[in-house]
Amino acid sequence: MSRDELRQPLRKRSLNERLWARRPSPLLSTSLLAATAFIAISAWAIHTPLPFAGEPIVTAAIPAVEELKTASTTAPDEEAVAEETPAEDESGSIQIEAPIEQDSYQTEASIILSPRRPLKKAPVDDLIEITTVGQLPRIGSKNKKPSDVYARNTPMGVIHSDRPKIAILLGGMGLNAKLTQQAVKNLPGDVTFAFAPYGNNLQTQVDKARADGHEVLLQLPMEPVGYPASNPGPKTLLASVSAEENMDALHWHMSRFAGYTGITNYMGGRLLASPEALKPVMAEMRKRGLIYLEDASTALTVSETVAAETKLPERRAQVVIDSDPTPQSIAAALELLEGEAKANGFAIGTGSGLEVTVDAVKLWAEQLQDRGILLVPVSAIFKGRLG
Repeated sequence: MSRDELRQPLRKRSLNERLWARRPSPLLSTSLLAATAFIAISAWAIHTPLPFAGEPIVTAAIPAVEELKTASTTAPDEEAVAEETPAEDESGSIQIEAPIEQDSYQTEASIILSPRRPLKKAPVDDLIEITTVGQLPRIGSKNKKPSDVYARNTPMGVIHSDRPKIAILLGGMGLNAKLTQQAVKNLPGDVTFAFAPYGNNLQTQVDKARADGHEVLLQLPMEPVGYPASNPGPKTLLASVSAEENMDALHWHMSRFAGYTGITNYMGGRLLASPEALKPVMAEMRKRGLIYLEDASTALTVSETVAAETKLPERRAQVVIDSDPTPQSIAAALELLEGEAKANGFAIGTGSGLEVTVDAVKLWAEQLQDRGILLVPVSAIFKGRLG
């Protein structure tokens, strides 16, 4: 029964009655619920990862196709009609362009993201074999090879171009960290480096070079004529020892760092003239998905024959650019290399990471495009028409 409020006006109300009297209005309740929901949704969105947020966006300009002429081009006969010549675009497809002269070429409309774009971080798990001496390169799933995965990407328009191509390999990297860093910083990414296996912090130095766009090879010490008076270093591969001993030494060198596309010789006049000793070494290189580049320092070599027998991808350089390490001699050697490239379509020059060599190659590379010659990494010489 309800109480008479007039008879008891000062009665103290119960707690429930007081709370009910102070209840919020429906509008205020709705506003509070909406604000709470907004805060909860915002907190969820902040802590939820967005898979495509932060993806790099690259804008690449494609230059218009224009006709360039070599220095040897002469004025055309006004009444002569040139034949139509197939030209390749950046995808490698053939297109019919307007008539051009025999000594002229078309610039490639190649998409170049960055002249120093970083290479794939090494090692790739699928391309390593864990052994007692360390990690060794191997062919991974779906026939993925270190020579391909760790290589600097060269546009197909460049690989299939008719323009002369030159690859430069500078060895001895990693022995002097300061000189190595100068070479990495000052030279264009298309210059390839060969790292010696005896340096300190080799993987760190290799990673820096690859992060700056430089392809890397392993420089393998091989027995020279006059060994041991002339000694390349510890665990040199020898012509007089068993195949097992050379294999142990080879694996030790291979385990020193990761990320190389192939191997180049350091010295080796005697080993490279011994097919019996060289064959198992080259067979192991092929088994592990590598390429082999030989410098021009050794005259008597059977590497081409043995590489063919073992089906190892092999090339030989034509010029040692700093056999006389002076600016004038290096410039003359590079000019000789240009002539070789124009005559045969490509040429390979090797040298060392000396300061004078780095400075000379830097100056030369800056002027190379104006002379109608392409600078490419070593791996490009093994691909396309050249491979």
